[in-house]
Amino acid sequence: MKYFKLFILLIAICMYSCKSEKNETTLDNTDQTAVSEENTERVADMETSDFSNSNVTVKPISHGTLVLEYGTVIIYVDPVGGSEAFKDQQPPTFILITDIHGDHLNVETLEAVSTERSKIIAPQAVADQLPSNLKNQTYVLSNSETKNYAIGNTELIIKAIPMYNLREEALKFHPKKRGNGYVLTLGKERVYISGDTEDIPEMRQLESIDIAFVCMNLPYTMTVKSAADAVLDFQPKKVYPYHYRGTDGLSDVELFKSIVNNENPDIEVVLVDWYEKSDEM
Repeated sequence: MKYFKLFILLIAICMYSCKSEKNETTLDNTDQTAVSEENTERVADMETSDFSNSNVTVKPISHGTLVLEYGTVIIYVDPVGGSEAFKDQQPPTFILITDIHGDHLNVETLEAVSTERSKIIAPQAVADQLPSNLKNQTYVLSNSETKNYAIGNTELIIKAIPMYNLREEALKFHPKKRGNGYVLTLGKERVYISGDTEDIPEMRQLESIDIAFVCMNLPYTMTVKSAADAVLDFQPKKVYPYHYRGTDGLSDVELFKSIVNNENPDIEVVLVDWYEKSDEM
Protein backbone atom coordinates (compact mmCIF):
# COMPACT_ATOMS: atom_id res chain seq x y z
CA MET A 1 0.00 0.00 0.00
CA LYS A 2 2.90 2.32 0.85
CA TYR A 3 4.42 1.81 -2.64
CA PHE A 4 1.04 2.34 -4.28
CA LYS A 5 0.63 5.71 -2.56
CA LEU A 6 4.16 6.68 -3.58
CA PHE A 7 3.34 5.72 -7.19
CA ILE A 8 0.18 7.91 -7.14
CA LEU A 9 2.21 10.83 -5.73
CA LEU A 10 4.80 10.56 -8.53
CA ILE A 11 2.05 10.59 -11.20
CA ALA A 12 0.50 13.72 -9.64
CA ILE A 13 3.86 15.52 -9.61
CA CYS A 14 4.48 14.60 -13.25
CA MET A 15 1.03 15.83 -14.35
CA TYR A 16 1.53 19.16 -12.55
CA SER A 17 4.95 19.69 -14.17
CA CYS A 18 3.58 18.98 -17.66
CA LYS A 19 0.71 21.40 -17.14
CA SER A 20 3.08 24.15 -15.97
CA GLU A 21 5.36 23.60 -18.97
CA LYS A 22 2.39 23.81 -21.35
CA ASN A 23 1.20 27.08 -19.78
CA GLU A 24 4.72 28.52 -20.06
CA THR A 25 4.92 27.57 -23.76
CA THR A 26 1.54 29.16 -24.45
CA LEU A 27 2.67 32.37 -22.76
CA ASP A 28 5.86 32.44 -24.85
CA ASN A 29 3.85 32.07 -28.08
CA THR A 30 1.50 34.86 -27.01
CA ASP A 31 4.46 37.16 -26.33
CA GLN A 32 5.94 36.41 -29.77
CA THR A 33 2.64 37.28 -31.44
CA ALA A 34 2.46 40.54 -29.54
CA VAL A 35 6.00 41.48 -30.59
CA SER A 36 5.21 40.66 -34.23
CA GLU A 37 2.08 42.79 -34.22
CA GLU A 38 4.06 45.78 -32.92
CA ASN A 39 5.66 46.06 -36.37
CA THR A 40 2.38 45.79 -38.26
CA GLU A 41 -0.11 48.61 -38.63
CA ARG A 42 -3.64 47.40 -39.11
CA VAL A 43 -5.56 49.29 -41.79
CA ALA A 44 -8.97 49.81 -40.25
CA ASP A 45 -12.43 50.22 -41.75
CA MET A 46 -11.52 48.73 -45.12
CA GLU A 47 -13.95 46.49 -46.97
CA THR A 48 -11.34 43.77 -47.43
CA SER A 49 -10.86 40.23 -46.25
CA ASP A 50 -8.52 37.86 -48.08
CA PHE A 51 -6.76 38.84 -51.32
CA SER A 52 -4.75 35.64 -51.71
CA ASN A 53 -6.38 34.92 -55.08
CA SER A 54 -6.31 38.51 -56.37
CA ASN A 55 -4.05 39.99 -59.02
CA VAL A 56 -2.36 43.36 -59.22
CA THR A 57 -3.93 45.66 -61.80
CA VAL A 58 -1.58 48.20 -63.41
CA LYS A 59 -2.89 51.57 -64.57
CA PRO A 60 -0.21 53.70 -66.27
CA ILE A 61 -0.74 57.46 -65.89
CA SER A 62 2.35 59.17 -67.35
CA HIS A 63 6.16 59.08 -67.24
CA GLY A 64 6.91 57.84 -63.67
CA THR A 65 3.34 58.00 -62.39
CA LEU A 66 1.10 54.95 -62.06
CA VAL A 67 -1.74 53.41 -60.08
CA LEU A 68 -1.78 49.85 -58.74
CA GLU A 69 -4.98 48.13 -57.64
CA TYR A 70 -5.04 45.09 -55.41
CA GLY A 71 -8.57 44.18 -54.37
CA THR A 72 -9.85 47.40 -52.82
CA VAL A 73 -6.35 48.63 -52.02
CA ILE A 74 -5.38 51.52 -54.32
CA ILE A 75 -1.74 52.59 -54.54
CA TYR A 76 -0.64 55.80 -56.26
CA VAL A 77 3.05 56.00 -57.22
CA ASP A 78 4.60 59.47 -57.63
CA PRO A 79 1.29 61.27 -58.35
CA VAL A 80 1.83 64.38 -60.47
CA GLY A 81 -0.35 66.12 -63.04
CA GLY A 82 -3.05 67.49 -60.76
CA SER A 83 -6.42 65.98 -59.94
CA GLU A 84 -7.28 65.82 -63.65
CA ALA A 85 -4.73 63.03 -64.17
CA PHE A 86 -6.61 60.88 -61.63
CA LYS A 87 -10.21 61.79 -62.41
CA ASP A 88 -11.04 58.20 -63.41
CA GLN A 89 -9.20 56.58 -60.47
CA GLN A 90 -10.42 55.55 -57.05
CA PRO A 91 -9.00 57.48 -54.06
CA PRO A 92 -5.64 56.14 -52.87
CA THR A 93 -5.18 53.92 -49.86
CA PHE A 94 -1.41 54.41 -50.11
CA ILE A 95 0.73 56.99 -51.90
CA LEU A 96 4.38 56.13 -52.57
CA ILE A 97 6.85 58.89 -53.41
CA THR A 98 10.35 58.06 -54.62
CA ASP A 99 12.24 61.38 -54.78
CA ILE A 100 12.15 65.18 -54.51
CA HIS A 101 12.20 66.04 -58.23
CA GLY A 102 9.12 67.59 -59.77
CA ASP A 103 8.24 64.54 -61.87
CA HIS A 104 7.91 62.53 -58.64
CA LEU A 105 6.88 65.03 -55.97
CA ASN A 106 4.15 67.59 -56.61
CA VAL A 107 2.57 68.95 -53.44
CA GLU A 108 -0.46 70.44 -55.22
CA THR A 109 -1.29 67.06 -56.75
CA LEU A 110 -0.78 65.32 -53.41
CA GLU A 111 -3.18 67.69 -51.70
CA ALA A 112 -5.70 67.22 -54.50
CA VAL A 113 -5.73 63.40 -54.58
CA SER A 114 -5.04 62.32 -50.99
CA THR A 115 -7.78 61.78 -48.44
CA GLU A 116 -7.66 61.68 -44.65
CA ARG A 117 -7.33 57.90 -44.88
CA SER A 118 -4.49 57.92 -47.43
CA LYS A 119 -1.13 56.87 -46.05
CA ILE A 120 1.91 58.50 -47.65
CA ILE A 121 5.20 56.56 -47.75
CA ALA A 122 8.29 58.62 -48.59
CA PRO A 123 12.00 59.13 -47.88
CA GLN A 124 13.03 61.81 -45.39
CA ALA A 125 14.09 64.25 -48.13
CA VAL A 126 10.52 64.19 -49.48
CA ALA A 127 8.89 64.44 -46.05
CA ASP A 128 10.98 67.55 -45.34
CA GLN A 129 9.28 69.31 -48.26
CA LEU A 130 5.70 68.46 -47.32
CA PRO A 131 3.32 70.89 -45.60
CA SER A 132 2.19 69.98 -42.07
CA ASN A 133 -1.21 68.66 -43.20
CA LEU A 134 0.52 66.04 -45.37
CA LYS A 135 3.34 65.32 -42.91
CA ASN A 136 0.72 64.15 -40.42
CA GLN A 137 -0.19 61.24 -42.69
CA THR A 138 3.35 60.46 -43.90
CA TYR A 139 5.48 57.51 -42.79
CA VAL A 140 9.19 57.94 -43.53
CA LEU A 141 11.10 54.92 -44.85
CA SER A 142 14.86 54.92 -45.32
CA ASN A 143 16.66 52.59 -47.71
CA SER A 144 16.20 48.92 -46.73
CA GLU A 145 13.54 49.71 -44.10
CA THR A 146 10.19 47.91 -44.20
CA LYS A 147 6.66 48.84 -43.17
CA ASN A 148 3.93 46.22 -42.75
CA TYR A 149 0.19 46.80 -42.99
CA ALA A 150 -2.43 44.22 -42.03
CA ILE A 151 -5.35 44.32 -44.45
CA GLY A 152 -8.02 41.81 -43.58
CA ASN A 153 -6.24 38.45 -43.54
CA THR A 154 -3.42 39.62 -45.79
CA GLU A 155 -0.25 41.54 -44.99
CA LEU A 156 0.94 44.29 -47.33
CA ILE A 157 4.69 44.80 -47.03
CA ILE A 158 6.42 47.94 -48.32
CA LYS A 159 10.21 47.86 -48.46
CA ALA A 160 12.35 50.84 -49.46
CA ILE A 161 15.07 49.93 -51.99
CA PRO A 162 18.09 52.14 -52.76
CA MET A 163 18.03 54.22 -55.96
CA TYR A 164 21.04 56.23 -57.11
CA ASN A 165 23.38 56.98 -60.00
CA LEU A 166 26.65 55.19 -60.75
CA ARG A 167 28.18 57.22 -63.58
CA GLU A 168 30.49 59.98 -62.37
CA GLU A 169 28.79 62.62 -64.52
CA ALA A 170 25.35 61.67 -63.15
CA LEU A 171 26.06 61.47 -59.42
CA LYS A 172 24.61 64.95 -58.93
CA PHE A 173 21.16 63.81 -60.06
CA HIS A 174 20.44 61.05 -57.54
CA PRO A 175 22.89 60.61 -54.64
CA LYS A 176 22.81 57.53 -52.44
CA LYS A 177 20.25 57.36 -49.61
CA ARG A 178 18.14 60.34 -50.71
CA GLY A 179 15.44 58.56 -52.71
CA ASN A 180 13.59 55.27 -52.52
CA GLY A 181 12.70 52.56 -54.96
CA TYR A 182 10.13 50.15 -53.52
CA VAL A 183 9.37 46.45 -53.39
CA LEU A 184 5.73 45.77 -52.53
CA THR A 185 4.52 42.39 -51.36
CA LEU A 186 0.79 42.17 -52.11
CA GLY A 187 -0.46 38.77 -51.02
CA LYS A 188 1.66 36.35 -53.04
CA GLU A 189 2.82 38.92 -55.61
CA ARG A 190 5.91 41.11 -55.47
CA VAL A 191 6.16 44.41 -57.34
CA TYR A 192 9.36 46.40 -57.86
CA ILE A 193 9.29 50.15 -58.61
CA SER A 194 12.75 51.41 -59.53
CA GLY A 195 12.35 55.15 -59.14
CA ASP A 196 15.27 57.10 -60.65
CA THR A 197 18.29 54.82 -60.61
CA GLU A 198 21.00 53.14 -62.61
CA ASP A 199 21.62 49.39 -62.73
CA ILE A 200 22.80 49.27 -59.13
CA PRO A 201 23.76 46.03 -57.32
CA GLU A 202 20.65 46.29 -55.13
CA MET A 203 18.49 46.03 -58.26
CA ARG A 204 20.46 43.16 -59.77
CA GLN A 205 20.16 41.17 -56.54
CA LEU A 206 16.37 41.32 -56.34
CA GLU A 207 14.57 37.98 -56.21
CA SER A 208 11.09 36.63 -56.96
CA ILE A 209 9.75 39.79 -58.59
CA ASP A 210 6.44 39.32 -60.41
CA ILE A 211 6.10 42.83 -61.87
CA ALA A 212 8.88 45.39 -62.32
CA PHE A 213 8.82 49.02 -63.40
CA VAL A 214 12.29 49.98 -64.64
CA CYS A 215 13.42 53.47 -65.68
CA MET A 216 15.74 54.28 -68.60
CA ASN A 217 16.44 57.84 -69.65
CA LEU A 218 19.57 59.91 -70.15
CA PRO A 219 21.23 61.81 -68.67
CA TYR A 220 19.24 61.26 -65.48
CA THR A 221 19.08 57.48 -64.98
CA MET A 222 20.54 54.78 -67.25
CA THR A 223 20.79 53.57 -70.80
CA VAL A 224 18.43 51.06 -72.38
CA LYS A 225 21.24 48.49 -72.51
CA SER A 226 22.07 48.95 -68.81
CA ALA A 227 18.41 48.57 -67.88
CA ALA A 228 18.07 45.43 -69.99
CA ASP A 229 21.23 43.93 -68.52
CA ALA A 230 19.96 44.49 -64.97
CA VAL A 231 16.56 42.98 -65.79
CA LEU A 232 18.27 39.89 -67.21
CA ASP A 233 20.05 39.57 -63.86
CA PHE A 234 17.03 39.71 -61.53
CA GLN A 235 14.58 38.13 -64.02
CA PRO A 236 11.14 39.49 -63.15
CA LYS A 237 8.18 37.63 -64.61
CA LYS A 238 6.89 40.84 -66.20
CA VAL A 239 8.61 44.19 -66.74
CA TYR A 240 7.30 47.59 -67.77
CA PRO A 241 9.88 50.04 -69.12
CA TYR A 242 8.73 53.40 -67.73
CA HIS A 243 10.17 56.84 -67.02
CA TYR A 244 11.92 56.79 -70.40
CA ARG A 245 11.78 60.45 -71.51
CA GLY A 246 15.17 62.19 -71.46
CA THR A 247 16.69 65.39 -72.80
CA ASP A 248 17.01 63.84 -76.27
CA GLY A 249 13.45 62.51 -76.41
CA LEU A 250 12.13 59.04 -75.67
CA SER A 251 14.38 56.04 -75.10
CA ASP A 252 14.14 53.08 -77.48
CA VAL A 253 11.93 50.70 -75.48
CA GLU A 254 11.62 48.40 -78.49
CA LEU A 255 15.39 47.88 -78.27
CA PHE A 256 15.00 47.16 -74.56
CA LYS A 257 12.39 44.50 -75.31
CA SER A 258 14.56 42.98 -78.03
CA ILE A 259 17.65 42.73 -75.81
CA VAL A 260 15.71 41.17 -72.93
CA ASN A 261 13.74 38.67 -74.98
CA ASN A 262 16.66 37.61 -77.15
CA GLU A 263 18.39 36.48 -73.95
CA ASN A 264 15.33 35.40 -71.96
CA PRO A 265 12.02 34.98 -73.84
CA ASP A 266 10.29 33.98 -70.59
CA ILE A 267 10.36 37.56 -69.29
CA GLU A 268 7.22 39.36 -70.48
CA VAL A 269 8.09 42.90 -71.59
CA VAL A 270 5.02 45.16 -71.57
CA LEU A 271 5.32 48.27 -73.73
CA VAL A 272 2.98 51.13 -72.82
CA ASP A 273 2.89 54.66 -74.21
CA TRP A 274 3.39 56.52 -70.93
CA TYR A 275 3.25 59.85 -72.72
CA GLU A 276 -0.30 59.54 -73.94
CA LYS A 277 -3.34 58.60 -71.85
CA SER A 278 -3.11 54.83 -71.41
CA ASP A 279 -5.96 52.40 -70.87
CA GLU A 280 -5.99 49.89 -68.05
CA MET A 281 -3.48 47.10 -68.65
